[in-house]
Formats: sequence, structure tokens, C-alpha cells
Amino acid sequence: MSLGSATAVALMFVWLGMVLAISFLEAPLKFRAPGVTLQIGLGIGRLVFRALNSAEAVLAAGILIGLAMGRPPARVIVTSAIVFVVLAAQLLVVRPRLARRSDAVLAGQIAPRSRTHYTYVALEVVKVIALAAGGILLLLS
Repeated sequence: MSLGSATAVALMFVWLGMVLAISFLEAPLKFRAPGVTLQIGLGIGRLVFRALNSAEAVLAAGILIGLAMGRPPARVIVTSAIVFVVLAAQLLVVRPRLARRSDAVLAGQIAPRSRTHYTYVALEVVKVIALAAGGILLLLS
């Protein structure tokens, strides 16, 4: 395995771990903690997901560089492209919609429940599957 491929694999699994830990553990659990109001939970969530998304952008760039240094199989390129497209959709389409609602709630307005969170979660599931598949396929190549 080339250095670029090894780097890409490592970054894929680091990214996978971050998404699993933050999106599927921290995010839902924070609202169950005693004394955490919706406003506090949203404020924490915004900070955490801003940091996660920044780290994801760096990891995506590192994976792209690692893959460019080697000759990954087409299936690895496809799974990686899925991850990059999902991240772009989350950052450019879904997060701005979530931010508008959380802005309203944080400003004290009663905002209707949003189904946009379900879209974000569905995209996270796709991202998790694509990261795991890409990392495994690259390890096997």
C-alpha cells in the first residue's frame, strides 16, 4: 500500500469515528442531560457541528490528496466522491436551513419542528456507510 493510500485509509477511519461519536452519540445525548434546555442544546450543537464540519473539510482534503498520490480503484473513488458530495450537501444546503431555525429558537421565537434534521441524519448515515466502505475497499486493494 502506498503512503497516499495508507494516509487516505487512516483519515477515512478517523472521520468515521468522529461522525459516529458526535452525530450518533453526543448530539442526541446532550438533550437528555439534566438542566439542558433546548436553547442550551442548540447552542452547544452549533459549536460542536461547526467544529466537526471544519474537521471534516480538512479530512476530506487530506483524503483527496492521499488518493491523488496513488492509483485507487474506481470503487474507492466512487465511495469517496459520495462522501465529498454528502459533506457538500450538508454544508451548503442542510446546515443553512438548520441554522435559520436554530437562530429563531435562540432568539426566543417558537419555531415549528423541522424535518431538516432527518435529512441531516440520513446524510450522516450515507456518509458513515461510504466512509466505512471506502476505507475497507482501499485496505483490500
